[in-house]
Amino acid sequence: MQLDTWLRWPVLALYFSALACLAGYGMHRWYLLWLYARLKKKRGEPGPLPDDPPRLTIQLPIFNEMYVVERLVEAVTAIEYPPDRLEIQVLDDSTDETVEIAAKAVQKARASGFRIVHLHRTDRSGYKAGALEAGLKVSRGELVAVFDADFLPEPDFAQRLVPYFNDPAVGMVQARWGHLNRMFSALTQVQAMFLDGHFVIEHTARNRSGRFFNFNGTAGIWRRQCIADAGGWQHDTLTEDLDLSYRAQMKGWQFIYDPEYAVPAELPVEMTAFKSQQHRWAKGSIQTARKLLPSILRSDLPFRVKLEATFHLTANVGYLLVLVLAALVVPSIWLRSEISPWLLILIDLPLFFLSTVSIGMFYVQAYREALGSCKGVFRWIPFLMAVGIGLSINNARAVLEALRGQVSGFRRTPKYNLAGGESIASRRYRIRINRDTWIELGLAGYFTAAIGAALTASLWAAVPFLLLFGTGYAYTAGSTLVQSWRSRQSA
Repeated sequence: MQLDTWLRWPVLALYFSALACLAGYGMHRWYLLWLYARLKKKRGEPGPLPDDPPRLTIQLPIFNEMYVVERLVEAVTAIEYPPDRLEIQVLDDSTDETVEIAAKAVQKARASGFRIVHLHRTDRSGYKAGALEAGLKVSRGELVAVFDADFLPEPDFAQRLVPYFNDPAVGMVQARWGHLNRMFSALTQVQAMFLDGHFVIEHTARNRSGRFFNFNGTAGIWRRQCIADAGGWQHDTLTEDLDLSYRAQMKGWQFIYDPEYAVPAELPVEMTAFKSQQHRWAKGSIQTARKLLPSILRSDLPFRVKLEATFHLTANVGYLLVLVLAALVVPSIWLRSEISPWLLILIDLPLFFLSTVSIGMFYVQAYREALGSCKGVFRWIPFLMAVGIGLSINNARAVLEALRGQVSGFRRTPKYNLAGGESIASRRYRIRINRDTWIELGLAGYFTAAIGAALTASLWAAVPFLLLFGTGYAYTAGSTLVQSWRSRQSA
């Protein structure tokens, strides 16, 4: 028996099993699209601000944010809310000159009559969750809003979201994320599309269909009682916001998502920062799944809520499946050459429709809803898919670390407040490259060779798929290396 005959069926079975699992997540994506289309017009109006509004604490957790902290304080102090009902906390864990910049910004705001404090911790225990919890202990607000350093809330933020809390059952209200620098680069364009899929389609479909969704760590308001009832901020996962959200909803608190109101924020402009952010989100979601999913599945919650929670919390397992495909897609192309093409069509087409076409349609719809037009979207979809593949090494490592219970620190995402024409290389807070970049570069070379071999063998149908993999790994590795080189040149 020839080696390729002996290998054919195990390799193809593993390949199609991974593709079938991805197709399962693709079916879920189609279902969310259907839910969104059915429920997108189901809007709830928040109503007016009460005559005697609740006390509101605004928390600004920062760590080494020298480029954006002053901008953040200025934006928050422009929020329109009765001054005697408002307090602002700058929760500063910084270890650089950010401490002085933040202190001066707070002093300036206080001189203008704002009730604002600068709370600087020298011990970063609990990271962001620890800072929020420390601030909560000395706050007076019945409601607590949180903004990360890269967000710029509009003056009407509180007037828009606070009225939702007229209903005592409401525990949290989340606004949609907008994008300050969507057009900065191809990377920020793709990030905006990824986030629009999450905020426009997923959040709306989940919330309006009565399923759980999550606070996203910023641009939202909590009821203080809800935080306490759910067990407070905890830092045993890297996504303290996702963790607290599920614990609160399991306690019966209602969450509200307002997709019609966006708070703009700065997207990461360098690949290493983007990958660091994605690693944290991927690892934290699996940590939260390990922590809470068993309790959710054992609870008396409706089946639809349990099923959606399972898909939501385990979605990043898909990156492990993409790695399996990356390892097997090339041998599978050659090993399947002697199998009946009709049999392959019966298998390939449904799986392709569920796992690949679903991605395209999902983000096309999100782009259309977010920008009001489909103009230009179709040229971005292949690149978006390629970037998703390129992230698979980084995010699969995050998933495996979470599954193994490996503990790691909270790595912030650098924000630069770049004006038009400024270079990333002019900024500090660079993140070093790691071995993932070299693996990505090796895979880019591997798929380039595979494309050449497929063209030589006239396997034309295989070339687009190989191009997606090759382009994805080449882009993530190449962007990282180029930006790293430019930063060294400017040092």
